[in-house]
Amino acid sequence: MRGKPTFVNENFLLQNRYAQELYHDHAAQMPIIDYHNHLDPQQLANDHRFENISQAWLAGDHYKWRAMRTMGINEEYITGKASDEKKFLKWAGIVPYLVRNPLYHWTHLELQRYFGIDQLLSKENAEEIYAHTSSKLQEKSHSALGLVQQMNVEMLCTTDDPIDDLKYHQKAKGQNQIPKMLPTFRPDKAYAVEDSLAYRMYLDQLMEASGVSIGSFADLLDALKNRIDYFHKNGCRLADHGLSQLYFFEEGTYDIEKIFQKVLLGVKVENREENYFKFLTLSYLCKEYHAKGWTQQFHLGPLRNTNQRMLEKLGPDSGFDSIGDLEQAYPMSKFLNLLDATDHLAKTILYNLNPAQNDVFAAMTGNFNDGSVKGKIQYGSAWWYSDQLDGMEKQINTLSNIGILSCFVGMLTDSRSLLSFPRHEYFRRLLCNILGNDIEKGLLPTDIPHLGKIVQDICYNNAKAYFKF
Repeated sequence: MRGKPTFVNENFLLQNRYAQELYHDHAAQMPIIDYHNHLDPQQLANDHRFENISQAWLAGDHYKWRAMRTMGINEEYITGKASDEKKFLKWAGIVPYLVRNPLYHWTHLELQRYFGIDQLLSKENAEEIYAHTSSKLQEKSHSALGLVQQMNVEMLCTTDDPIDDLKYHQKAKGQNQIPKMLPTFRPDKAYAVEDSLAYRMYLDQLMEASGVSIGSFADLLDALKNRIDYFHKNGCRLADHGLSQLYFFEEGTYDIEKIFQKVLLGVKVENREENYFKFLTLSYLCKEYHAKGWTQQFHLGPLRNTNQRMLEKLGPDSGFDSIGDLEQAYPMSKFLNLLDATDHLAKTILYNLNPAQNDVFAAMTGNFNDGSVKGKIQYGSAWWYSDQLDGMEKQINTLSNIGILSCFVGMLTDSRSLLSFPRHEYFRRLLCNILGNDIEKGLLPTDIPHLGKIVQDICYNNAKAYFKF
């Protein structure tokens, strides 16, 4: 295939012989547990076939969309009505200029791992690569299931709203699919009272799904408990929450039933009332997670929908969210302490979007580890804007300095793309390189079997034990 050979070789990111030995002899063969992603359960249950590489790779990928906009590509070729091939050609044309952006590495790693393409993507070879990849996607090995099976994925957990009927998870289970697919309970819409119209429409759906008539806040909690029970019966063992921050109030600060009735009547609630509603709802949910033995995840720190014009044009999750600089430490500590005080604090993973708060989050985890579970409170993997070499290295270093790296449950994709699983390899190579460099500097012993076991634990074993799937 025409074009320059790629730099993604056998020892990509591995800067010395210790790193290479740790990766090739210990990390590379470990299966993948992808415990947080946004994959479409229907595509997996139905073993979907993509018509072309654009559908598999560009659709829904706001990382690529942001890059294309920055490079001056018209929206017609991003989320617009241009053909799939033209969208791919526009994307290929900017890839050579993405050097030092994580997309540059991910692009070439994914082309090589899934399609055997050892060339640098550019406008010169774009048409040939589009034809080659689109043809491969018609093969059984490149169906939805084939793509994840190629990456040795053992388990993946999708992200699902409480109203979801989970029929595709049930179908996948009935077919004994590999990898195993489990749901994750994501109740963000259940406390999103800032938009009363949208919220009331959501309540109608929740009532239908749960069979609970919701006329009060207590009814809402009953409906959510019903859905937690349903999710648990369908294999769910994790909950996830996307929030700007956690909240804490003294009990009785507001009359929650009055707030709920205001929402039902379409009266806009004040900001503190909205936050109090989130706080009480989350407090209840977290106690239910603990009772079920679930793990709860909190993704904290985004500033969402910053561009009003583009929000109105394209809707949410289109690439216009940013890093927030919100207060995190105090309300987080009070919220977790409230649950811990009555021994209702479930296993918890904390993810932060603002790297300036890495130390804050890592230190917080140690406050609530009580010896009952190894690594009960986890400082989660580098997320979103930090999901790149520098961000992952900072997360690993912060966890190592303030917590215990060997307890870490490792990497996840957090992706909507079935082509994103080489990110686990990317993380594993970086992890091995960090340890390999420490050996070379004399900061760690030259005990490859011991360090290799720690690497394997971080890549797979810790997650397997922690989540108890």
